[in-house]
Amino acid sequence: MKRVELMAPARNLKAIKAAIPHADSVYFGVKKYNMRMKAENIDLKELPNVVHFCHSNDLKCYLTTNILIYDNELPEIRRVLQEAKNAGIDAVIVHDIAVLEIARSMDLPFHISTQCNVSNSLSAKFYEDLGAKRIILARELSLEKIKEIKRNLTKSEVEVFVHGAMCTSVSGRCYFSQDICGSEEKSANRGNCIQPCRRRWWLKEESGKEYIYDGVRFLNSRDLCMIRYIPELIEAKLDAFKIEGRMKHPHYVEIVSKVYREAIDSYYSNEFSKKKVKKWITELKKVYNRGFTTGFYFKRCTEEDQQHNFPANLSHYRYIKIGTIVNFNPKTRFAQISLNNGSLKKGDDVIIMGNETDTYLHFKADNIKYRDKLVNTTPKGNKNKELIIELEIKSINVYPVEVEKDKIYIFTDRTYKKKSYNL
Repeated sequence: MKRVELMAPARNLKAIKAAIPHADSVYFGVKKYNMRMKAENIDLKELPNVVHFCHSNDLKCYLTTNILIYDNELPEIRRVLQEAKNAGIDAVIVHDIAVLEIARSMDLPFHISTQCNVSNSLSAKFYEDLGAKRIILARELSLEKIKEIKRNLTKSEVEVFVHGAMCTSVSGRCYFSQDICGSEEKSANRGNCIQPCRRRWWLKEESGKEYIYDGVRFLNSRDLCMIRYIPELIEAKLDAFKIEGRMKHPHYVEIVSKVYREAIDSYYSNEFSKKKVKKWITELKKVYNRGFTTGFYFKRCTEEDQQHNFPANLSHYRYIKIGTIVNFNPKTRFAQISLNNGSLKKGDDVIIMGNETDTYLHFKADNIKYRDKLVNTTPKGNKNKELIIELEIKSINVYPVEVEKDKIYIFTDRTYKKKSYNL
C-alpha cells in the first residue's frame, strides 16, 4: 500500500534538521518569490547544499515559488527555477501561470499551490492536463468535496493541509494587508501580509447605533488540527498531508511532525486509538497554537472556529534561554555551559540552537555536572553570577555540528524572571 506523505514546513536549515526524523518531505522558499517573505528562507546559492542535505537524509524537498509575478520579475524567477532544477529539487510549488509555464518549459516537476484555490474537479483536471504532479487543494473544501476531486483525477496527486494557521480569507488570496498599508509590497499575494485579521476590530452597523463587534478579534481563526481524523483522511486516498508553519521555529516543526508521524504510523499498524489521540492533542497544545479547529472539513466555519480573545499563542510553555555553550568535548560529549538564567534540572527539555549557525539539537537533560560531580539540579545562575556547568549532549551524533557559542534553551512551563524567547 502506498503510504501518505507527511510534509513539514521549513523557515531555514535548522527547521529542516528538526523535521528529519519524522517527515517524508519539507517545503521552503528562497529569499524571493514565496508566500513567507518574512521567514529566514534559504539563500539561493546554498540551494544545492540544502537539497543534497535533504536527499542524504531521505527527505524530498519542494521549493515554494507561489506568489504573483510581474513582467520585470520574469527573468529572475526563470533563473530561480533553473537553479532549483540544477540543484535537483523534487518539485516547485507554483501559483502564477507564468511560473507554471516556465517550469513546464524546463521539464521541472511542479505542484499547484493552494493559492490557485482549486475547489472542483474541472479545475483540478485543467491543471492535471497541464502536467501538474500534485494539486494542493483549497482549504475551504469539505472532506466529501476533496474525495470527489480525488476520484476524478487519474495522474495528479492530491495534497491537503492537516495542521497549522488558517487564513480567514480564501486560501490566503487576500488584499486586507495591502489595503491597510497602501502598498502592494505588503500584499498577502506577495508574501508580506502583516496579518491585520489577527487584530481587535470595532464594527458598527450602517446606522451606527450599536456595535456588532466591540474590540473583538472576530477575524482571528483558530489553528487547523486534524490529528483525530487521520484515519478518515488516509482512507480518502489522499497523497500528502501538509503542516503549515514556514514562520514557525524548528522545535514547533519537530513536535508537530513527530505527533503526525506517530498518528500516521499508528493507523497503518492498526494501533490508532482515542487514548493516543488525547495524548497527541496534549503534545500539540504545548507548542504554539491559537486553539484548534477542523476548518471546513466537516462544516462551514462559524464564530466558534475563531479565537476572539487571544491573537497568538495559547500554550503555557515557553522557550527560556538559560545560557551559552562555551566549550564542547567530542570524546566525552560533555559541553561546558555558562549558565546565566536559572538552573538546569535532570529531565529538562533542552534545545540547543545557534544564532549564526545551523545547529538544532533537542533532547532530555540527563547527565549534568557541577564542579565535576553529577547532580540532579544545578545551582541558579544569573547575569551577575554566571555558573559553569557541564551537560552531556547525547544527540550530537545525529549530524556533524559545532556547538560552541550556541545558545541553550529549555522548553518549560516553569516561571522565569527573564522574558521567553521566540526561537
